[in-house]
Amino acid sequence: MKPVIVVHGGAGRIFKEREQGSRDGVVRAALRGYGILKQGGSALDAVEEAVRSMEDDPHFNAGCGSVLNEKGEVEMDAIIMDGKNLDSGAVSAVKCIANPIKLARLVMEKTKHMLLTDHGAHLFAQAMGIPETPGEKLITERSRERWKKNLEADSNPEEFQKDLGTVGAVAIDSEGNVACATSTGGLSNKLVGRVGDTACIGSGGYADNHSGATSTTGHGESIMKVVLARLILYHMEQGMSPEMAADTALDYMKARVGGLGGVIVVNNSGEWAARFSTKQMSWATVKDDQLHYGIYAGERHTKSVDEALASGSGGF
Repeated sequence: MKPVIVVHGGAGRIFKEREQGSRDGVVRAALRGYGILKQGGSALDAVEEAVRSMEDDPHFNAGCGSVLNEKGEVEMDAIIMDGKNLDSGAVSAVKCIANPIKLARLVMEKTKHMLLTDHGAHLFAQAMGIPETPGEKLITERSRERWKKNLEADSNPEEFQKDLGTVGAVAIDSEGNVACATSTGGLSNKLVGRVGDTACIGSGGYADNHSGATSTTGHGESIMKVVLARLILYHMEQGMSPEMAADTALDYMKARVGGLGGVIVVNNSGEWAARFSTKQMSWATVKDDQLHYGIYAGERHTKSVDEALASGSGGF
């Protein structure tokens, strides 16, 4: 099996001045994940590395750069799933952790549980020796400005929710195993303790070697209502291609509950798709040593991996 990785940096609206940073960020993440796959590494390691790369990038609403809740704090959700045995680990409403995806993986591998939240997740992180990152270090000037603006009497938080920025990755490795990972700071000015789709298995992501893997982004409550990730894999199990399965599920979510979003998909044959019903979604993929990436519908740039690395787009 030839390895494939696909990543997204969130569906919604990407402001003009942030487009290049979003493109660079997803390209860097895809190349890092592909570097692991190229050396014979697992899909699980590849998606974790790709997402960690984007959590460290303030252009995205995950890790450093996460949006703030109503109290002006960062609360993050993340999930990771192994398609080989359907094992999954997730964390929700976590604070003061630079890389929630790393903690989600530890939940999967070091506990009998699948999801830890808030204080319990914090205690588990301490037990696992994960260093605490002061909350202030995760807050960017942009997130703080947006939070303040949403507090104004005449503000419309819905307008800012379109710029969502959740991050995710899916991959298939040379053994034919698939995996997914998704991480987010959630919705700006959300209620304290709000958990969206990201931490929910079948909504924020799903991976099964029998069909493939997907990671979702968009309006979390809508995604949960239709269990979007699992719905896409169901359509693939009925014989649809990744692209058709993604479009069918996104169309259903829009028609049924009025929700917009985006998805990345890889099936167990290595076919992939990056589809969205929002205005934009930053995405990148590497297959057969070819990098593809874009932000707008119909936009697709292609470079060889060597060319991308030579231009300083991040790397192995």
